Amino acid sequence: MQPHERIIYALDVPDGREARRQAARLRGAVGVFKVGLELFVAEGPEIVRAIQGEGGPVFLDLKLHDIPVTVEAALAAAATLAPRFVTVHADALVGLKGGLDARHPGLAVLAVTALTSLDAKHLSALGLAPSLRDPQALALARAKLARDRGCAGVVCSGREAAAVRKRLGPDAVIVTPGIRPAWAEDSDDQRRTVTPAQAIAAGADYVVVGRPIRTAADPRGAAERIAQEIADTIADAGA
Repeated sequence: MQPHERIIYALDVPDGREARRQAARLRGAVGVFKVGLELFVAEGPEIVRAIQGEGGPVFLDLKLHDIPVTVEAALAAAATLAPRFVTVHADALVGLKGGLDARHPGLAVLAVTALTSLDAKHLSALGLAPSLRDPQALALARAKLARDRGCAGVVCSGREAAAVRKRLGPDAVIVTPGIRPAWAEDSDDQRRTVTPAQAIAAGADYVVVGRPIRTAADPRGAAERIAQEIADTIADAGA
């Protein structure tokens, strides 16, 4: 992949018109566009097709979590939209049979391990066993479950990416949200953040970036700056 193709831009906007405008503006500066819950609920499946036409591949981030038959049906419906990736919540995998990749050919399913807004205190409040109240321990346990069920990979914080890469091996896809470049303001609800360089160095294949690009005076320039940081990191690793 080219460095910019590793950037997933989060279209966390409330309506399709703005999403299409941003996708067109950033076409060629990022590799994939994330359509999450807010935008998908507002606009429906048609927004996926529109973004594919305006900007490029779509990361359909719905974090599906329901009874097995409903999740399977939702994945089958998602496949008709031909996204690059679609997410399920790792907890939903417990009731699913292995072989997700075989049952949904052509659909790359990623399991969300632990949201980057969570820390040990939150995991304790959720009532998780003491051994899983550490975000890395939880991410590793859910990553193994994802592999056993036939997922293409996982979504995890950059702080857990190195351990997850070691657990899953070189072929798994690792997508890392909670990306905050050193030059970007960090004043939001993300807790376990890393820079683009840190995420790639830890073994992430893709980084999800929203606000640092969206709120920049020059969004395309910000995306290009992140791509250069990724390129430098890859070059340093190969030196």
